[in-house]
Amino acid sequence: MGGARDSLFGEQIVWTGGPKVTTVPVLFKVVSAVATTVSLVTLAFAIVVARGLQLPVGGLLTFSAWCATIALGAWRLPLWFRASARYIVTEQHVIWQRGRLRRSIDRNAISYAVIRWHEGVPGVGDLVLERAVPTGALRRTLSVTLADVEAPDRLWAIVRGLTPSAPLGDGTRPLAQRLDDGERVLWTDRPHASRWTTRRVATAVCATATAATVILLLSRTVPPIARMLRLHALSPIVSGVLVAAVGLGMLLLASVALWIGYASVVRPVRLARATRYFVTDRRVLIRRGSEELHLDRQRIAYVITAPWREGDARRDLFLVLDGPQARAFSPSGAFGGGDEQRLVPMFAAIEDADTASELLHVSRISLSGARQAA
Repeated sequence: MGGARDSLFGEQIVWTGGPKVTTVPVLFKVVSAVATTVSLVTLAFAIVVARGLQLPVGGLLTFSAWCATIALGAWRLPLWFRASARYIVTEQHVIWQRGRLRRSIDRNAISYAVIRWHEGVPGVGDLVLERAVPTGALRRTLSVTLADVEAPDRLWAIVRGLTPSAPLGDGTRPLAQRLDDGERVLWTDRPHASRWTTRRVATAVCATATAATVILLLSRTVPPIARMLRLHALSPIVSGVLVAAVGLGMLLLASVALWIGYASVVRPVRLARATRYFVTDRRVLIRRGSEELHLDRQRIAYVITAPWREGDARRDLFLVLDGPQARAFSPSGAFGGGDEQRLVPMFAAIEDADTASELLHVSRISLSGARQAA
């Protein structure tokens, strides 16, 4: 970088860049779609009330406009916010900057990185730098996200202080073909089952309840509307708007039920099938669909193995990470407390946990063995 130095830490800049493209996160897309649908439904009912019942609809119009504003904001604000972001890698820090806003993390304190490749934009993805922190009352998440960067795996190599290897930058290539120069795979496995956690069961129950609500609403709404249409109480245009409003509202509820059902029943199975674990002579790597986790083996203090299920030969292997100021599990690690579907440093439901832990050359704690000794 020609000897340029960062104004905050006074350190020499190793790399600087920004978003290659600007994308809208999935959550914001969902919020925008839901808010748009609610706005249209409310506007349609306002038309029916105003034309059919001759009643004031100021409140409905205000609510419709409010929902439309939320939809527009969820669709455009992330693009505006991300477009002017800058990412800086100095000798000791990684910095996210937007105007006067800054967020930084010490390069030596980074425990692992998560890469999320954008399926619609080849070679571009998010690089999430995570730091392991204590569990219990002190457990918190410290991370810096560099969104929409080109070749995030190459940038991660730079953050690690390495010269990026030639295969890096193509997220469509298998992870085992994008290793560091001279790195080799020693062990690989995949999860052989997906766990029905309490959260997953609760989500499935919620999906069932939502679907039942849709059926109940349809059974109670369709007959009165049909009778009203047969009586020609409303003009053809207003009747059409009423049917469209009810249909769009029911479609929204049905979509929510299907989405929740997919998230609780189908998605965990698909994630398990798309997951692959690797132990190399230098790192622990996890590939799950378009997501990857990269962890240097030097960060692993010890491992804990536990039965995947009572009486089952498959086991979970949790990696306890060692940081500069704290030895801890990763966020949502072995002691739970987070999103079970989040990609974290652990191997779930593997059949060869003994080989994996032996290759890592660290101390191992077996929870089942500890219980038997007690």
